[in-house]
Amino acid sequence: MKLSRPWMMTFLAVAETVGLGLIFLATLISIGLEVWHMVEALRVELADLLLLFLFMEVLAMIGIFHESHRVPVRFPIYIAIVALARYLVLGAKSLDPLSMLAIGGTVLILAGAVLVIRYGHLKFPYGEKDC
Repeated sequence: MKLSRPWMMTFLAVAETVGLGLIFLATLISIGLEVWHMVEALRVELADLLLLFLFMEVLAMIGIFHESHRVPVRFPIYIAIVALARYLVLGAKSLDPLSMLAIGGTVLILAGAVLVIRYGHLKFPYGEKDC
C-alpha cells in the first residue's frame, strides 16, 4: 500500500522510530535486570545465557530494521528457536516425554523453515522492484 500524503509518511516514520526506541529501551532494561539477577545470585545458569541471547537477537533485529526498514523473517524464527530451547532447559524436569518431543519437533520445523528461506533467497533473490 502506497501512501500519497506526506504528513502520513512523516507520522508513520516518527511512530516507527518511537516504537523502535521503546523496544530498544525495554530490551536494555531487561538485559540490565537479568545481569543484576545473576550478580545477586552469584551464578550464571544456561537459562540465563539463553535469555541474554534472546535479548541480543532482539537488539540485532532492531538494528537491522532501523537500517533497512525491513525485518528479515529469519530473525523472529531464530528468536523462537532460542525461546523454545530455553523453555526446554527450564522445564526439562517437569515436562512429559511427549511434550519434549513436540518441542524438539517444533525446533526442527523452524530450523527447516530457516533453511528453506535461505535457499529461496539464494536461488530466487529479490529484485530492486520487489523490495
